[in-house]
Amino acid sequence: MIKSKNQYINREISWLKFNERVLQESADKDVPLIERLRFLGIFSNNLDEFFKVRYATVKRIFDAGKTGKSVLGGDIAKDLLEEITDIVIRQQSESLEILKDIEEELEQQDIFILQEDELNESQKSFIKEYFIKKVSPRLMTIILDELTQFPMLKDTAAYLAVKMVLVESDTTQTKKEAQYALIEIPKGIERFVELPKENGKSFIIMLDDLIRYCLRNIFNMFNYESISAHMIKITRDAELDIDNDLSKSFIEKISSSVEHRKISDPVRFVYDKQIGKDTLKLLKEKMMIEDADSVIPGGRYHNRRDYMGFPSLGRKDLLYDKIKALPVVGLSWEGSLLEKIAVKDYLQYTPYHTFAYVLKFLREAALDPKVRTIKLTVYRLANNSQVASALINAAKNGKKVTVQIELQARFDEQANIEYAEQLQAEGVKLIFGVPGLKVHSKICVIEREESEGIKRYAFISTGNFNESTAKIYTDYTLFTAHPPIVKELNKVFEFFETTYKIKKFKHLIVSPHYTESKFKKLINEEIANAITGKEAFIKIRMNSFTSYKMIDKLYEASQAGVKIQLIVRGVCCLIPGIKGLSENIEAISIVDKFLEHPRMFIFCNDGDTKVYISSADFMTRNIENRVEVGCPIYDEDIKNELLDTFEIAWSDNVKARVFNEEQDNAYRKNDKPKVRSQFAMYDYYLNKLEN
Repeated sequence: MIKSKNQYINREISWLKFNERVLQESADKDVPLIERLRFLGIFSNNLDEFFKVRYATVKRIFDAGKTGKSVLGGDIAKDLLEEITDIVIRQQSESLEILKDIEEELEQQDIFILQEDELNESQKSFIKEYFIKKVSPRLMTIILDELTQFPMLKDTAAYLAVKMVLVESDTTQTKKEAQYALIEIPKGIERFVELPKENGKSFIIMLDDLIRYCLRNIFNMFNYESISAHMIKITRDAELDIDNDLSKSFIEKISSSVEHRKISDPVRFVYDKQIGKDTLKLLKEKMMIEDADSVIPGGRYHNRRDYMGFPSLGRKDLLYDKIKALPVVGLSWEGSLLEKIAVKDYLQYTPYHTFAYVLKFLREAALDPKVRTIKLTVYRLANNSQVASALINAAKNGKKVTVQIELQARFDEQANIEYAEQLQAEGVKLIFGVPGLKVHSKICVIEREESEGIKRYAFISTGNFNESTAKIYTDYTLFTAHPPIVKELNKVFEFFETTYKIKKFKHLIVSPHYTESKFKKLINEEIANAITGKEAFIKIRMNSFTSYKMIDKLYEASQAGVKIQLIVRGVCCLIPGIKGLSENIEAISIVDKFLEHPRMFIFCNDGDTKVYISSADFMTRNIENRVEVGCPIYDEDIKNELLDTFEIAWSDNVKARVFNEEQDNAYRKNDKPKVRSQFAMYDYYLNKLEN
């Protein structure tokens, strides 16, 4: 295979470029105004997670005195940390300018975000009462002095660093000295406080500024001549360090690791750039933060992820229109869903279709006297999950319910521990993963006693069984009773219980044993067809593409003449369009109203097209370190439907950005009619329903 000097985009840099696409949405004047604010919140939330996980990993390598070239794609850890910091500072600066523009446009819409020195008398009166009733009882304020051990700051919590210039008078002179304090911004209160409307105008004050206005109430015991408060926050390493104490259960180990995360090393310190130099110096000394660490100057407000919850203010004109989730053609709410699935397969594509079919499937199984067993994998559940309720209902009705729950689902560990304890208490049998592997597959199998014997029904998905995220994540779910498929899905659950015994699969593509080899075989078949002059193509939709092995395989296919189209939402380490290496590869990313989450793989196969959906991306962790399940699509109608959805997404020339060597996130431009794929996708399914 021909080699190129620059064969791969660094994973961390590509991730930051993805987050830049999110930031582009907040700057896009065609996006409704309040939605732009919420994209700004998503950008900030993404950045927090990036520092907790990806930046923290690189920093660990650097702190260990290693270069990291072998695991960082040839980059040196020290240089990469510096490049990341430079990019983040630039993006943060850009995000502040975008926020300023949005606030100016909000004012044109009679929505005003006030600071503490812009209040009229009635607003001051409202704020004083609000502070006394709601804020003051929850406020955590710490006075810092030489006798006080510096407190352990919480990960990504926002704090006001307060400086008071005290006045002490005696008979001979007036002394001035500084007193410092920290105020933790309480999380249990809305960050955006709506003030009473006046003359049709809406007014909001940030909780931070409300507290600033009430500083005199908080520090009334001090005699000061001036007081100031500036925002700071730290981000801590989120890696779980799981101990090897054999006397502890797996739940206890995960719980302990999650608890330890609260005091892990800081990897980022963000501060208001208007803060006094003496205050900043004191804080860095107390927290033992070196300038070599990621110290990032920011604006007046941090934790801008809270903008994801910016109030709607009754302004539907400043929000995306809510879509009404559609029914799946052929499935009604009357009668048995299982009876329908027994006859043919069905595809649910959320959020265009309602997620309710998953819930109906589980509820019907919970009540059906003929259903004997229910087996399901859990990675992330919604708060007050209806999926969990259906499983508990099934257990109460005497069904044998088995749930494989992943306790190491990043940032959902505590929630999954709580669900595990709840399910276990209700008689559900739990399986806590496979040693050394995360279980990321999205599968469910039930067994029903029928006249001809035990019959299995199942669903396989590209996304979590989460009714909340199903409203904003695009994901495929296949409902099937296809005997070879459901039999092999049951074998996956058998593997969970007897992990030492590797199962063989003829239909499913299962990580960690078969994903790489199976996909390479499929790619090799396209290469062979291209070499002999036959039509050959590969089309892939996924979240991230970081596996160098799979990148190299697609480079090889490109050089053989295979036409390759990639739709990758997030990280993409492959570089398309390089002559002699990847000139037959095109790649785009779509960032829009919904979060693109499906994984689909299409192979020409000499005209007899093969289509798969999967829980796996082309990432090393998905291929080698997780249990993932990919499923072939045998139903011709569903296969054609999936091919249609790919073509709709591929034709996007409104929200699609082009991957290239420059990584400039340029929007795809062409002379074709405008296609905004997520909107076109809804129209496609609406048309199917009407016809």
